[in-house]
Amino acid sequence: MAHGSDDRAADVLRRIREVPEGFVRSYGDVSPGAPRFAGTVLSSTPEDVPWWRIVRADGSLAKGARQRALLEAEGVPFRGERVDMHAARIP
Repeated sequence: MAHGSDDRAADVLRRIREVPEGFVRSYGDVSPGAPRFAGTVLSSTPEDVPWWRIVRADGSLAKGARQRALLEAEGVPFRGERVDMHAARIP
């Protein structure tokens, strides 16, 4: 990655690390204006970050049952198949 995207990636990783247990943020929350960039960063980072706390804006899960199990273990509320974004999303 070029230097500018390294800085952007570092910002995304910092925002992901800041999400407290029991809460979520959307891809767009951690990478404003470029939610797919957050997905790219997460898929390519060897770092141990709480990836399961990052969900789609509608509360659906990119990683399915594995992600749901990790979120439920932290007490994140669901409405059906999706995270209850009104209760669990932090700005």
